Amino acid sequence: MNTPYDAEKIARELDWNLLRTFMVIVQEGSITRAANRLLLQQPSVSQALQRLEARIGTTLIDRAPSHFRVTSAGQMLYEECAQIFGTISRAVQTAQTTTDELTGHVTIATLSRVESPHFDQILSDFHSQHPQVRFDIDVLSSKAVQKAVLEKSASLGLCLVYDPHPKLEHSIMYRAYFGFYCGPSHPLFGKTGLTLDDLRGHSSISFRTDQLTDALRPVALVRAQHRLDERVIGYTSHLGEALRMITAGLGFGPLPSHTADQYVAQGQLWRLPPYENMFEIDIYLVHNPNARLNTAETAFFDKLNDWVSATDLEERTYFPAH
Repeated sequence: MNTPYDAEKIARELDWNLLRTFMVIVQEGSITRAANRLLLQQPSVSQALQRLEARIGTTLIDRAPSHFRVTSAGQMLYEECAQIFGTISRAVQTAQTTTDELTGHVTIATLSRVESPHFDQILSDFHSQHPQVRFDIDVLSSKAVQKAVLEKSASLGLCLVYDPHPKLEHSIMYRAYFGFYCGPSHPLFGKTGLTLDDLRGHSSISFRTDQLTDALRPVALVRAQHRLDERVIGYTSHLGEALRMITAGLGFGPLPSHTADQYVAQGQLWRLPPYENMFEIDIYLVHNPNARLNTAETAFFDKLNDWVSATDLEERTYFPAH
């Protein structure tokens, strides 16, 4: 068992490349895939893991020819390493952005099709003021967005939130209303006066967060109450792919009304019940208060956060068209 002195000594003497190799092994879920990603031979990667475990004095990954499992100690070490490497990356960016003109790199992790004219205007205004700042926008699932912000690989995130992470700060970016829609080839397309019970028995499309224990709980609750989840034939984490499957006639499914309205007007979607009391869903701005942001990240986050703080929620709400 390592004493506090031992831990301090290990930190001073440890080869940090071993930690980097360990992170990649966990991310890839395989020593072979990790070796391919690192452009190393498999025995070298395996030996690096063995050296790290021997130096720390505990098993980090249970492994066998048909078995690979990260231990609780390994998971804790991985999470710490991810944050350390995120901090180092940000420190380098900060050192590179010390000119009079604002430069730097802003990474935004977002769920797909965040459609907000307000956000678009903020992005446009910021670029006009600081044209040298570069943006990298990664489209991820909501859980992956929070993970990226937590690990400091993203400057900020835009996502659904069901279970807020205690180490992150969350504020409502905007509010949307979801409803059920179907495409032109669906049997219910063009029909009026329907009830939720009329949807029963029809195939449907579902978001992965469309669960009773996730961010689209209001949608999942109605599905369960009216037994609309018996024939789910399409799952996705991306709004664009849900829209594709729904318009292609694979089934009906939930979409944000301010996204769907234009397709309804073009005859590509049809609004289904509930016609009143649509599902109220919030999109959050997620920030890691422990992340050391570079000057560009700080300026963009402040601009976005200031708008959220100064604007009433009703003005940040996209109501359905009637």
